[in-house]
Amino acid sequence: MPQRPPAIVAIGKNYADHAAEMGGAAPASLVVFHKNPSAACGDGDTIVIPPICDEHGPQVDFEGELAVIIGRDCRDVPERDALSYVRGYAAANDVSARWWQREGSGGQFSRGKSFDTFCPIGPEAPAASVPDPQALRLVTRVNGTVMQDGHTSAMIHPVTRIIADLSRGMTLAAGTVILTGTPAGVGFGRKPPVFLAAGDVVEVEIPGVGRVRNPVRHG
Repeated sequence: MPQRPPAIVAIGKNYADHAAEMGGAAPASLVVFHKNPSAACGDGDTIVIPPICDEHGPQVDFEGELAVIIGRDCRDVPERDALSYVRGYAAANDVSARWWQREGSGGQFSRGKSFDTFCPIGPEAPAASVPDPQALRLVTRVNGTVMQDGHTSAMIHPVTRIIADLSRGMTLAAGTVILTGTPAGVGFGRKPPVFLAAGDVVEVEIPGVGRVRNPVRHG
């Protein structure tokens, strides 16, 4: 497991195709939520579906994402300087309990996103090795089957804008992980839905950055 980050800040509905599959329009401004830092785990660690997620039927979903790791404290950063504050990038999985995200917490995302092990983060690629974070392919596989195949060029809000906007009036501490959103293909958006179950293996791969691969079990 990687060192626990000081904060995990996530962006929702940052790809128009994912916003559509979730039943909404692409938002004009950032949809921001936090994941509990204790949700973080690493490549090869097990995603554990807790009993609380069994109370309302299958609901645990995958969301492959590009993670941005902040290298030094930043506040009120102009967009033109945003990438200079990035230490590295990683493949990540914003694991989500959909009932708790949508119905169980008064309209707030965080609880459904924050159960232990619900934020696998792969090995960090140095920022210098990724010339353009908007020029990356992102592929999610479950048991070897491609479920998501997107491209960071399709982000509604690019990485520079995300960092600049989040840092307005709020310090992003060194080590903060920013999850930048997921493209279409998540389990909830499929007919019928495809949710994670014990015995599954889910992998998020971003060529040029890395991958994170995790088995799933009930706990």
